[in-house]
Amino acid sequence: MAQPLVKKDDDRDDEADYSPFLGIEKGAVLQEARVFNDPQLDPRRCSQVITKLLYLLNQGETFTKVEATEVFFAVTKLFQSKDTGLRRMVYLMIKELSPSADEVIIVTSSLMKDMNSKTDMYRANAIRVLCRITDGTLLTQIERYLKQAIVDKNPVVASAALVSGVHILQTNPEIVKRWSNEVQEAVQSRAALVQFHALALLHQIRQNDRLAVSKLVTSLTRGTVRSPLAQCLLIRYTSQVIRESSQNSQTGDRPFYDYLEACLRHKAEMVIFEAARAITELSGVTSRELTPAITVLQLFLSSSKPVLRFAAVRTLNKVAMTHPLAVTNCNIDMESLISDQNRSIATLAITTLLKTGNESSVDRLMKQITNFMSDIADEFKIVVVEAIRSLCLKFPLKYRSLMNFLSNILREEGGFEYKKAIVDSIVILIRDIPDAKESGLFHLCEFIEDCEFTYLSTQILHFLGNEGPKTSDPSKYIRYIYNRVILENPTVRASAVSTLAKFGALVDALKPRIFVLLRRCLFDSDDEVRDRATLYLNTLGADGFVGETEKDVKEFLFDSLDVPLVNLQTSLQNYEPSEEPFDISSVPREVKTQPLAEKKATGKKPAGLGAPPSGPPSTVDAYEKLLSSISEFSSFGKLFKSSAPVELTEAETEYAVNVVKHIYDGHVVFQYNCTNTIPTQLLENVTVFVDSSEAEEFEEVVSKPLRTLPYDSPGQTFVAFGKPEGVPAVGKFSNVLKFIVKEVDSSGEADDDGVEDEYQLEDLEVVPADYMLKVGVANFRNAWESMGDDCERVDEYGLGVRESLAEAVSAVINILGMQPCEGTENVPNNSRSHNCLLSGVFIGNIRVLVRLAFGIDGRQVAMKLSVRSEDQSISDAIHDIVANG
Repeated sequence: MAQPLVKKDDDRDDEADYSPFLGIEKGAVLQEARVFNDPQLDPRRCSQVITKLLYLLNQGETFTKVEATEVFFAVTKLFQSKDTGLRRMVYLMIKELSPSADEVIIVTSSLMKDMNSKTDMYRANAIRVLCRITDGTLLTQIERYLKQAIVDKNPVVASAALVSGVHILQTNPEIVKRWSNEVQEAVQSRAALVQFHALALLHQIRQNDRLAVSKLVTSLTRGTVRSPLAQCLLIRYTSQVIRESSQNSQTGDRPFYDYLEACLRHKAEMVIFEAARAITELSGVTSRELTPAITVLQLFLSSSKPVLRFAAVRTLNKVAMTHPLAVTNCNIDMESLISDQNRSIATLAITTLLKTGNESSVDRLMKQITNFMSDIADEFKIVVVEAIRSLCLKFPLKYRSLMNFLSNILREEGGFEYKKAIVDSIVILIRDIPDAKESGLFHLCEFIEDCEFTYLSTQILHFLGNEGPKTSDPSKYIRYIYNRVILENPTVRASAVSTLAKFGALVDALKPRIFVLLRRCLFDSDDEVRDRATLYLNTLGADGFVGETEKDVKEFLFDSLDVPLVNLQTSLQNYEPSEEPFDISSVPREVKTQPLAEKKATGKKPAGLGAPPSGPPSTVDAYEKLLSSISEFSSFGKLFKSSAPVELTEAETEYAVNVVKHIYDGHVVFQYNCTNTIPTQLLENVTVFVDSSEAEEFEEVVSKPLRTLPYDSPGQTFVAFGKPEGVPAVGKFSNVLKFIVKEVDSSGEADDDGVEDEYQLEDLEVVPADYMLKVGVANFRNAWESMGDDCERVDEYGLGVRESLAEAVSAVINILGMQPCEGTENVPNNSRSHNCLLSGVFIGNIRVLVRLAFGIDGRQVAMKLSVRSEDQSISDAIHDIVANG
């Protein structure tokens, strides 16, 4: 008898694809739906047809209006059947069809009859369907029945009414809010689900009233909630109240913490876990407050239920990010989970141990992880690799064993994201641990010998070109690099040629050998490879060519391009061949390449210049062309920066005005982009009166009014101010729009006489960030080192109480107005420290680089600011901006 069973098990894969609904078609099912009209109904047959119809609807099949109507009317005839199972299918079908208002009337009477039926199953389902398909007018008619249902003795009926109330609250909140007394009564129900649904609805009714939510939590935490599900909800609402009260309270008291701690002794496991998680997620939680939660989570680690083990280890993993010492007591229990059958649990256990382990446990962990890695998917492997990287940075003396582990898994099979995570980790370790450089570079060289990913090969070659020449024996890397020229695709070959050139530029002893290799590349089949080889041979001075100076060569090969590629491309496309060579210094360096501000309202024309010409040129190009055409501004010199438009009016007001700040060395020009949105008015002699009493360093020098401003036709008026040359002067300006209004008749003719009028605009500020151009660098570390520390200034600042580290990072970036580099503006969740790299050009074309190191303790944020620039006074000015910001 055993043989057939084995055979069936072998064929399980074939059976897994079988579905009872396989191959059904809408037309055939609609034909079958005619059984609903039979005089003698077959409940079983009707239920099968409804099941097929529901399957089609849930698979995304759409019914035409006619088809849906025919099915709906046919289904309504099934109300005459007394079969309980068929009636439930009818309810489901009506909900899914979502009938129109006209069709709803057909079933309303039947549903209302069922709602008052003696059969509880009919009542509960009828309530759900009615509330789903009816509008506000019919709801008022059945409101009395719904209120009675909420306090019904049958828990199924009460839950149906409460859940319906949750849905109705989204569309008709005023009706549901009248049920508060009944819902409060249901909260005291002995039925677990009724209490759960009632608490959820009561909280939603009061959620916009913080005081009411606080009173609700206060009353229920005294022990009136019996349902474990409701208790879990109450814990979540309690956490919300604690969060909000801690934001407004200056004292260290934490209300309701005793309640959360008491829930740790509840008999239901879900309540215990919810309370433990709530305690671990409290903002600024102390080690003393964490201890009872960690204790119960530790007990869950040895539970026989996989879901409890997973929940506990995942929560401890999060706690380990901010309070690793608090989790160390659980390390022995988590080590036993490394061999857990559930790979998700094992992965979380490993990564938590890597965060909480000490230096002496590193080798033991590595042995356990080695056996474990082959059994898990790439996504879990990436998590482990990132945790190992953090551990290596934490214990740099252990870099050998950790680096060997990374190099071993790098040689194993794996996808792109997994290999990229390992390569990124090795690169970071090389940069941050000097002793690891030689072994790390060697591991990367071995990897590219058999790397199937072009992107990773080029990235490693680029990194090798920057770091390899600085090692004790650079020559040993040449073989690996030249192998790429022989064996790889054109993209990698071109990258290898550039890497060889970098070795030739920095290591004079290797230059003759590099020339030999580059000359071989001149016969490559790919033009990019040949062109690069020719360029580098000429640059380095081979074959009798007069090479560039050593400084120029290094700048060319190692410095980042300080102009955005999109701007360079646009400038090259616009360049017309002539005797005058192309000058890269003429390329705009502003990062933003958006067209001039346009009104967002549909159909509106731009509220600044017209649409930019085809190209498109950068914002600065277009503005500079406009300003240079105005004689009053032609003597101001070269435009340094134009800001993004700042709105000075609310949306949908009669006059739309925004302003662009144009920064010159000794002047600031305000360009007010105005749009008249009233069809019956023509504005003439439009100007902006600017009060600069709160901007003492500025003095108005010229104002250029706008002659006419017809309806929906944007125009500009300008006001220019003088300021001390090269000084980042700041100040606040109040603005009033002044004009003459003339009425326009239906024929479009304006009256001869007009009336003087004015319109108050929002205030405008010139801030330090206006004097900084956002200019990125491709390799921040190289740029930082080449800048040197001659004009460096380092200081520390307290940033006070902040909601999060991300908010503090964003605030400092906005104050300085600089370009974040290498994605360092993104702060990982729950991070307690973060480094941010910024780059820019200050007024006077002074390059500035900034390193920010943030740390958060509780909600207090501290910051270390390191600034390097080409001028000591600018480094000091950046510090002054932060100190006064």
